[in-house]
This record gives sequence, C-alpha cells and structure tokens, in this order.
Amino acid sequence: MSDKPAAATPASAPASTPVPSAIPAPGRDPQLFKPISFRSVTARNRIMIAPMCQYSVPDGLVGDWHLAHLGGFAKGGAGIVFAEATGVLPEGRITPWCPGLWSDAQEAAFARVVDFVAGQGAVPAIQLAHAGRKASTDAPWRGGGLLTPDQGGWQPVGPTDAAFSPAHAVPTALTEDGIRRIADAFAASAARARRAGFRIIEVHGAHGYLLHSFLSPLSNTRDDAFGGDADRRMAALMLVLDAVRSEWPAELPLFLRLSCSDWVEGGLDIAASVEIAKRVKARGDVDLIDCSSGGGDPRQKLRAYPGYQVPFAEAIRRDAGIATAAVGLITQPEHAEEIIANGRADLVALARVTLGDPHWPLRAAKALGAELPWPDQYSRGILQL
Repeated sequence: MSDKPAAATPASAPASTPVPSAIPAPGRDPQLFKPISFRSVTARNRIMIAPMCQYSVPDGLVGDWHLAHLGGFAKGGAGIVFAEATGVLPEGRITPWCPGLWSDAQEAAFARVVDFVAGQGAVPAIQLAHAGRKASTDAPWRGGGLLTPDQGGWQPVGPTDAAFSPAHAVPTALTEDGIRRIADAFAASAARARRAGFRIIEVHGAHGYLLHSFLSPLSNTRDDAFGGDADRRMAALMLVLDAVRSEWPAELPLFLRLSCSDWVEGGLDIAASVEIAKRVKARGDVDLIDCSSGGGDPRQKLRAYPGYQVPFAEAIRRDAGIATAAVGLITQPEHAEEIIANGRADLVALARVTLGDPHWPLRAAKALGAELPWPDQYSRGILQL
C-alpha cells in the first residue's frame, strides 16, 4: 500500500489539461467497458485491479487467501487482476509475509491462483519487485516497524548506505555486481511467471522501493554507471527491463509502475517522469506506464483527493506517447468513465475501493448501462442492486 499522505505542495503537481465535463450517459456505450488489447492479450474492459500488499503468506507461498482475494476480483468483473508486489529474492520482500517468486514451490502455488483468475475471464498479472532499503519491516497492522535479523528480518540493500528514515535499517550499498545479480533475479522470476501462466508482468519502479530509489536524485547520490545524471540513474531500471524481457515472450505485455512525483523539492517531478517514460517508450518493449507517486522520501507533502494522480497519467500519455493507467482514489463509476472517455488514460487502476467491494466492476457496469455478465452462480444478485 502507498505511504500515508501529508500536507499539500501544489508546486509538485503536474499542470493538468482542462477536462471536458461531458460524461456519456448510462446506456450510451461506456468506454470503460470496451475491451483493450496489449500485444496478444485482450482484457474484457479497462478496469485493472492494482497490486495491493496483503502481508499474509508464509515463506513467500501464496495459498487460500490469495485464491479467494484475487479470485474475488476476477469473478467481480475486472479486466486485469494484479497479484501484489512479489519479491524476486527473499531479501527483496517488504515483509517476511510478502509473496515471492524465486522457488519451484512458489511458482506452483501461483499457478493455482492464476488458473482460477483466468477461468473467471480476467487477465492474470503479477508485479515483480525488490523492496530495496524499505525491506525487512513488520506488517502494517503490527506497526510496520523494522525487523532485525534476530526478529526474522534481514539486511536491506540500496543505491547507497543512506536509510529511508531513522526508523528503517541502514542498507548495504549495492556494488555494480550486486545490481546485476538482482537483474538476473528479475529474469528468473519472469521465467517463473511465464510458466505459472501469468499474462502481464509489471516491474515495480515506484514507492521508494529499489528501482525508484535508483531513479530519484533524492536517494541516488552515486557517481558511477548507476548514478549521477538522469541517464545513469535510469541504468538500473533499464538493466532490469532488459533482464525481464530476456525471459518474457515478445507476444506478452510488460508494464512499468512509476512514482511520477516525489512530492519533495529537488526530487522527481512530472517533467522528469515524462523523460523517463520517453526513454522507456523508445525501447519498444514496454506497453504501459502505471502512474502512481510518492513513497520515496518521508518528507513528501501531498494532498490526496479523488483523482489526484490522474494528471500524471494524462501527461505521460500525451507527452511520451505511451499507454498509461490512472490510479488514486478513483471510487465512482462516472469518474472512471470520464477518465477513459476523455482519453486521459487507457486503464483505470482501482485499489482500496475494491477491498470493500470486489464486485465494483459489476456494479459500475449496471450504473453506466454496460453489459458485463455476472457469474451464473451470482446472477440472482443483480436484482438486489
């Protein structure tokens, strides 16, 4: 889950193009429920369930909780269903209770969940991640504090030995060989994701985790091939994307999540993020930027309100010419439809609202006058809406 917002810093926000007020009336072919294709994969609608940490697995092995959790979103009508941030290495997890994809057992456990999600008509997707210097913490409902090795934690790593905050561990600064070993781990996890049946991979480059910490000048103060100017700060990300694509088939889509603003003076802003997106677009092998923000510096100051991150998706789509997903307190069907119908993003990524209502897409379809079949077993429930 993203870090809790603080007060506003309007200067960090992107300039937003005025948004037309017209939203198609119910029964007039809502764009939110049009299919969309990325490479060989077609989603039945533009609703993406964003990766949401559950902190609920032993030894990185997903089980019944994730079958019910992710399966619920699939039978609830979403087009794409993402498994949460999944560690490519044991030390790449946020907590000891986060899933992983570095072993045969983890691959087999995910395959069971993937089969059910796909069987309900949704596209199964996974976010591959390394938590970097924000790793080795407790579950948030137990305070989220640092776990030392004798408490079941481990030694985190980062671009430098600067800790994320006084409450976090001092990380070990990665050598160039260490960075390359992590890229190899992303490749190995991508191969496992392929064998498990996932149809989309998203590389996590946001929220202060490892790849974001390399991208941001606030956290990357190296002066070598992986730090310094903007190009060198992108080097770790580009290395990981190369590694993932080495094992991820050309016919399957690859997404990238970015924190499009650090919400701190001197950090990443939308102009810098557009330049990153342009570089990513030029590669030709990344299909969508999932536009989030924050999480990289505890000094961040932002004001969260419905759609507060949509301007990031809008700017990157327009200025970098790459598909985007919009996320951030999007809770109403009419708001989601406005974003898609007005060309501000290609997908709407929903998170916390679907924890309270996994059948949000089915309810939204009825509200907007779209046809989205309910599971036969639940068809009687339509009359109760």
